[in-house]
Amino acid sequence: MRGLVVLERECEATLIPSGDRIMIPAGTDLRVMQTLGGNVTVQSVSNGQLLRIDAKDAAVLGEEYAQEAKAPEAPPAADGEFDEGRVWEQLRTVYDPEIPVNIVELGLVYQCKATQLPEGGHRVDIQMTVTAPGCGMGPVLQEDVRKKVSGVPGVKEAHVELVWEPPWDQSRMSDVARLELGWM
Repeated sequence: MRGLVVLERECEATLIPSGDRIMIPAGTDLRVMQTLGGNVTVQSVSNGQLLRIDAKDAAVLGEEYAQEAKAPEAPPAADGEFDEGRVWEQLRTVYDPEIPVNIVELGLVYQCKATQLPEGGHRVDIQMTVTAPGCGMGPVLQEDVRKKVSGVPGVKEAHVELVWEPPWDQSRMSDVARLELGWM
């Protein structure tokens, strides 16, 4: 858990876990919970609601958090030679907003398949899930993955599908995730 911040101006955010977009009014007291993957998870002091603030708006929390929230730079799209390892590197920069572990180590990525396109470049198809079927953050994480994978050299198309089968459970987590969460 991090420090307390009072918003000096209103800011757009995503409600967790519904995925709804809202405006947080100026003067709201927030507790910074994590700054991972280019976003900041905060908790409203007044009602305990978790919210995700995108990196582009993190400066509203202060320069310290704006710097921490900077997303790892993706290489320029389309230029360069394709390397599937770079796709996985980008997947590891996407974090669950409630859990300080990336989606790969959480076991949320079920499939990542690259196919060479006849006109050059690659299409990357990813199947992923979320930790709970009713979680509204699925489409938000899906878009995070699409954007980051699209920035990998040689990727011309990135398709990300949310799947519900098999259902996710904690057995899919890596030892790295378990260690990070203090479960080992």
